[in-house]
This record gives sequence, C-alpha cells and structure tokens, in this order.
Amino acid sequence: MLIDTHCHIHEVDYPLDITETIQHAHDAGVDHFLCVGTSLDSSRRAIDFAQDHPEASATVGIHPHETKDGWEELAAIIEKGSVVAVGEIGLDYYYNHSPRDVQTKALKWQIELALQYDLPIIFHVRDAFDDFWPVFDSYKGDIRGELHSFTDNKVNLDEGLRRGLYIGVNGISTFTKDESQRELFASIPLDRLLLETDAPFLTPIPFRGKSNEPAYVKNIAEYQAVLRGMSLEQVANATTANARALFGL
Repeated sequence: MLIDTHCHIHEVDYPLDITETIQHAHDAGVDHFLCVGTSLDSSRRAIDFAQDHPEASATVGIHPHETKDGWEELAAIIEKGSVVAVGEIGLDYYYNHSPRDVQTKALKWQIELALQYDLPIIFHVRDAFDDFWPVFDSYKGDIRGELHSFTDNKVNLDEGLRRGLYIGVNGISTFTKDESQRELFASIPLDRLLLETDAPFLTPIPFRGKSNEPAYVKNIAEYQAVLRGMSLEQVANATTANARALFGL
C-alpha cells in the first residue's frame, strides 16, 4: 500500500477524469491520498471531495500566495468538516505573491489554529527558511508536521529533522539533474520520509509532459527504492506507516 500525502485533484481545474484517476491510483496500489487545501474555497472543496470519496482525506489551509486574500474563515471550515491537517501553509519568497509581513501573520495564525485543534501541519517554505525557523521555534516544540516538496539544502533538512518534522518528496526527485539534490533525497531517514505527487504538478519520470496523478506516487517510491538500495515494499511500508502516524489515517 502507498499513500499520496499531497495532491490537488479536488480542484475544479484538475485536468483529468476523477473516476479514472481514482481507479488508476487503486491499480497502482495507492489506496489513499490527501487533498490539500490552498485557499478558503480550495479547503472547502477538499472537505467535500473527501466526504464523497473514501480514498481521500482533506487538509485545509491558506497557501502563502493566497494570504493577501484573508484567512480568518478557516476556523469555521475546520469546525464544519473532518480534516487531518492544516496546510499547506508557510512562507514563499520566491514569488512574493503576498506581502511578506502578511505571509508571516497568516502563518502564525494558522499554526495557532492547528495547535488549538491538535492537527499536524503541512508546511510550504520556499527561499524563506531564515524567517521560517524563528516563527516555528517560537511555539517551543509543540508542532507536528512536515516540510512539503523539500528541495532546499542539507542544512535546512537537518534543521527540520532536528525539530521532528517529516520530509515530503515528490516527482522532482526523479528528474532533478542536480547531483547534490539526489544525495539530499537519499539522505532523508526512512522513518521521516513521506511520498507525495503534488498532482497535477511535478509529474515524475517517465510521465513528464503529462498531468500528474496519485497513481504516480508509485514511481516516486520506486525511484526512492533504487536510490536507497532497498525494495519497493520496504519504502512503501515505511512511508505508509509515516503517513498514518503523522496524519492519523
């Protein structure tokens, strides 16, 4: 069994047929996936999707790009539906679609919301770790969560592991040409590794050029197995156990 811990197939613009997408996932041994909210509307859709599809669980959050549009209604969304995490939330200084001070304020508010409801957190951090870690550390070790789509560097990987975070790895690991990134992915402890697609984005080899889907998490697992010199079953069992432990699946 495999779990895709991060996808966006619940969105209205997801380009593939949902019935076929779910069947493809089952055929590949991907029996569960997390539909991750990125805005208020996206979070509502994630909950609705999960309620209609037993293969799915919902997370709710305001992506840093969307924080300029507000986030306070998120608490009401959590209370109305069953969710397994807050996310994806964080800081993104690569694009700066929302002002940095607004991103920080929204990040703190959503961390506090997750702690209030005893939920793990899916973090999106891009070119912003210098500001992220002080915010994280201000909560004195109370946070459970993961660094989603991690591609940064060994220093920040070690900082995340030291703080007990899981590390999300997706299709980038299969197509990066950066040898240091390959070494980085291989160095993630197996008991901290989560697999994700970020579908429809970041499609892994050998499906580059196509829209991504949860079934392809198997290809990411296969690549990790080769990278680590172990069996697919070992990677699948470990990452599934990690996902269950973090998200209470």
